[in-house]
Amino acid sequence: HHTELFGEERLLVRRGEPFIIILHLKHGSEEFKQGETSFTLIVETGPLPRKESDTKVSFSLGESIVDTEWSASALNESSGNTVSVTINSSPNSPIGLYSLTLDQEGQKTNLGNFILLFNAWCPRDAVYMQSETKRQEYVLSQHGQIYKGTHKRIKGMPWNFGQFGEGILDICLKMLDENPKFVFDADKDCSARRNPVYVTRVLSAMINSNDDRGVLVGKWGEISDGVHPGEWIGSGDILRQWAERGPVRYGQCWVFASLACTVSRSLGIPCRVVTNFGSAHDSDANLLIENLYDEDGESLSNGDSIWNFHVWVDSWMARPDLGSKYDGWQASDPTPQERSDGVFCCGPASLRSIKEGELTKKYDAPFIFAEVNADVVDMVRLSNGQFVEFSGSTKSVGRFISTKAVGSDKRRDITHKYKYAEGSAEERQVYEKAQHHNKLQQRGEEPGLHLKIKLSDGMIMGSDFEVYAVLTNNHMETKTCNFLFIAKAVSYNGKLGDTCTAEMSLSRRLSLKLEYDSYGSVITSDRLILLSAITVDKQTIDYHKAEKTIVLDEPDIEIKVWLDGWRKALVNQPVTAEMTLLNPLPEPLHNCSFTVEGVDLTNGKPITVKYVRSIPKQEAKTSVELSPTSSGSSVLLVNFDSDNLRNIKSFINVVVMA
Repeated sequence: HHTELFGEERLLVRRGEPFIIILHLKHGSEEFKQGETSFTLIVETGPLPRKESDTKVSFSLGESIVDTEWSASALNESSGNTVSVTINSSPNSPIGLYSLTLDQEGQKTNLGNFILLFNAWCPRDAVYMQSETKRQEYVLSQHGQIYKGTHKRIKGMPWNFGQFGEGILDICLKMLDENPKFVFDADKDCSARRNPVYVTRVLSAMINSNDDRGVLVGKWGEISDGVHPGEWIGSGDILRQWAERGPVRYGQCWVFASLACTVSRSLGIPCRVVTNFGSAHDSDANLLIENLYDEDGESLSNGDSIWNFHVWVDSWMARPDLGSKYDGWQASDPTPQERSDGVFCCGPASLRSIKEGELTKKYDAPFIFAEVNADVVDMVRLSNGQFVEFSGSTKSVGRFISTKAVGSDKRRDITHKYKYAEGSAEERQVYEKAQHHNKLQQRGEEPGLHLKIKLSDGMIMGSDFEVYAVLTNNHMETKTCNFLFIAKAVSYNGKLGDTCTAEMSLSRRLSLKLEYDSYGSVITSDRLILLSAITVDKQTIDYHKAEKTIVLDEPDIEIKVWLDGWRKALVNQPVTAEMTLLNPLPEPLHNCSFTVEGVDLTNGKPITVKYVRSIPKQEAKTSVELSPTSSGSSVLLVNFDSDNLRNIKSFINVVVMA
């Protein structure tokens, strides 16, 4: 399990890997018989273990263990009074402190606790790393080099990660238990600890103390109290101080990153510390560093800056949330710079997405992309307030991105993992694509072809109106597409009817004029029309579709209740209900009827008034006599029906006075 370096007399195991426990039979117990004697094992983690959250799992003995789930098998030792039980954990289990319980016919025995860690040696674990030399470096090595200085003078600084030091693992688990997500919903948080993406993001927030009772307080000005960031030489002292007294003063980027590396490695996530020389801090998320000056050459602060160097971490893991091509190294930055989802954290972002400028991929890819590949513009503010660009650079950001080499103390340049060669055609294309994606993201849009259906006002049954389908190309290149826009009648249960109208074109915008003559005879009494816009890219045979169901407005029924010329109703006195409906159709209505019903108003049954026809665009009007039988509030329901205008309903509240 590669946990011997912890040096502790307790069970520390990695998930997806079998481990063995020895059970001693009580004196006088029946002999354990292979295949006959049985019991159940229960593992639980977190304060509220639940089967639904996979924080509580029960499993019985089998003939052999299963390497994809919690399972167990047993073997009777030759002495006869001990049983060797092999347990295999799921490679997708939440990490953390577990209890192990044996249940034999309802009698439960607590066997003790164990800690389950991520497993870079298990091919089914999300942090699996194929190379043994890299596993030795990125999980087991307790020492490292942090690179500082400038891109012209890079200097390595030794650091003691000490992830296997006494008490460090418990402090790392304490960090998880004090994060705000655990406090808010412990069950959800513990369940999510199966995912190294989630854990890495939590650590990014908890290493700094800005939003929570995190480990380290950052300070970049003059320091008169606490420990100067430059005095630290290892992580252990900081973590132990935090566990005893709370947030530790002070740290800067290399200290934050080194702590993140220690905690990640302790929990089993392969991790390396990375230094970026000429590191951009893009405060307004436009992928540009804008250096502003007045006419005297004095700098005007605008939030953007370029640091001589900045340090963060890369962690190794699969990204099923993004797709397998984004597996591998993920950048995360625990130094508090900008908020992400309302919290001072950053990442993890796939290095693949950063290199390719795919800034819609989680998490915080635009910010990290800008750190390594932003363009720089220098601008002067004239006396009239106008800013004029006078110089700039596309090559000064993201230089000599460095980490310690595997198996030696030499520096390894990994700039090519973050970006194409500076100034190359590929690098410029990626930057332009990133700018394009970033603008789309700020507008809440996604790359690609997008269809949108727009409706007009006044879509009343019987009227003629237009609807529109608009095609937007958010690709970088031109697309040639067939564009089809169809309107079909549809029932409330989704059953399609006949086509009302359709149009086809190669233009970006299509309109459909829906005339009553085309839709009136095919729609149902539900008055629903399904609009479908479809595009087909001729080159790639790529289909896109947008749909919207519209409900045609129905005419209003005006209802009045009269008694002797006044709008009132008295108990046991006949009153008149008058109903008026304007025929919205351009054709007569035949077999018209009004039906009314109301509790204590219509003698317990509906009243229907029929007449032959209603003239187009004219009012249909009738009245009925009501007989209120009790005082109080009631409701008069009205339904109008005809051959071409069905089931128009309305109501009026009626107060009957004694």
